[in-house]
Amino acid sequence: MRLNKYIAAAGICSRRKADELIANGNVKVNGAVVQQMGVDVGEGDVVMVNGKVLDHTPKKKVYVAVNKPLGYITSMDDDKDRATVAELVADIPERLFPVGRLDYNTTGLLIMTNDGDLTYTLTHPKHEVYKTYVAVVAGVLSDSRVAKLRKGVDIGGFVTSPAKVKVIKQLPRRAVVEIKIREGKNRQVRKMFAAVGNRVQELKRTAIGDIPLGRLMEGHYRKLSREEIEYLKSL
Repeated sequence: MRLNKYIAAAGICSRRKADELIANGNVKVNGAVVQQMGVDVGEGDVVMVNGKVLDHTPKKKVYVAVNKPLGYITSMDDDKDRATVAELVADIPERLFPVGRLDYNTTGLLIMTNDGDLTYTLTHPKHEVYKTYVAVVAGVLSDSRVAKLRKGVDIGGFVTSPAKVKVIKQLPRRAVVEIKIREGKNRQVRKMFAAVGNRVQELKRTAIGDIPLGRLMEGHYRKLSREEIEYLKSL
């Protein structure tokens, strides 16, 4: 098994984060630091991460949907002592990790799991699952601006794929709009609206693919159904 996959399967982190740990010299195999990618490990090998031997006893897989509140960061810990999404699932014995990210000022649906393989699959660029957001933006979102968003806009060296956009309500000084995107660039929705001249005032993610936020209360979580888990694994 590849070393990064081995680390992820032990519930330490995602495969991408495991690659970072390896590159930074935080991983040892049989007592020796390993920094090259693509190393295979097998039964009998002793793998240490940050000085701790990995326990590779099969672990129960847990999958939850979280309604992230404003002011939480999508991380398991923070050196600036900010609130993290880890606190929202602190009563779950298994160590869970977020699938993808939501920025500090964005609320809504976040999937968390200890299934490293699923996390890797869902965050890989080739798996472009639509994410649905409801945004409150400043000003008038004109038909021409909606057309630009639907075509794709330059957000600074990156042209977005066509978005699905629907204006829910246009008020004198702001608009409520639903937008669906397939990529997951940093602060992408905010940058897309800024590119057409509308500043995002509020932003909530309401669905990931066919999995809705629904009526889940802010700051709470629910376990995904078997059908939802199977759906995610089929993507």
